[in-house]
Amino acid sequence: MASPSPGASASERPIDRVRAALALGGADRPPAAWWGHTFREEWSPQELGTATVERQRRFGWDFVKLQPRATCFAEAFGGRYRPSSRDDEGPQLVRPAVRSAQDWPSLPDVDGSAPALADQVEALRLVVEQVGPGVPVLQTVFSPLTVAGYLAGEEKMQAARDLVRLSDVMVPVLDRIARTLVDFGRRSVEAGAAGVFYAISWYASADALSFEEYEELALPSDLSVLQSAAAQGWFNVLHLCGPRLHFELTTRLPAQAVSWSVHEPGNPSLAEGRDRSGRAAMGGLDHARTLVHGSSADVRGQVQAALEETSSAGVLIAPGCSVPPTAPEANLAAMMDWTQRD
Repeated sequence: MASPSPGASASERPIDRVRAALALGGADRPPAAWWGHTFREEWSPQELGTATVERQRRFGWDFVKLQPRATCFAEAFGGRYRPSSRDDEGPQLVRPAVRSAQDWPSLPDVDGSAPALADQVEALRLVVEQVGPGVPVLQTVFSPLTVAGYLAGEEKMQAARDLVRLSDVMVPVLDRIARTLVDFGRRSVEAGAAGVFYAISWYASADALSFEEYEELALPSDLSVLQSAAAQGWFNVLHLCGPRLHFELTTRLPAQAVSWSVHEPGNPSLAEGRDRSGRAAMGGLDHARTLVHGSSADVRGQVQAALEETSSAGVLIAPGCSVPPTAPEANLAAMMDWTQRD
């Protein structure tokens, strides 16, 4: 494993730090960033773009992971939501796109021009325009099975159960969703994205599907999206969400970095995950507990542990998942501050 370059310049650009980390090396310091929803602003590409740029400048993020409203993919396929009008509460479901298993085959064919997806491309374009070429920007793309979970409404695991029970129906559905996501990713890269943050939420856990079930039924649609992303972007991140992850997926899916929570049960440490996957590790901070309920000293301890464990090489310091809006700004500032110290 490479170690940080002893002659690294203290004035390296964020993009240089990111490239060094992706090459499993080090720079003047590891790149760092966090992300979280802005529930009021997410309904407007202009407001989302403005809020994102303001955060990047205020906290000094080395890269930007655009945080669109999580329901945008379901909206593109006919799901209906309304804003909650609260800063700490996400969109409220009005009507799911899929209300019973009989609805899956009638899912419409859509592309990245669907209004809910076009909004995210426009928001990303605005962010790229304002942060400039020295700060890479990632577009968030949910996996086809993750999108299917949102299409099913409040009971997201219904999609996984249907995938196993009705595979002849569901595999073509995932392929249809994948085509939409490929086009969305392409439009995002054309708008300036360095790549995609590809999120497999919940379903990559042994608690949801066995590895054999996932490999046979869901992995092909993941591959179609990520192979397209690999052909277009240079900074693609595979995000695995949940406990007891099927971490072997990281060797099957193309990406330059892997993001996961090291604080969920059964998951590997940063150094172990980096070495097992052969990809840069993104994470280290407990998004649900320490960043929300801990002290600045607690945050500092997790940053220092991540840097010591990885020797500051092949690592991007970040939360394990989206940071709740209740996290104190002092903790978020402390995360960036302690990453940036010698």
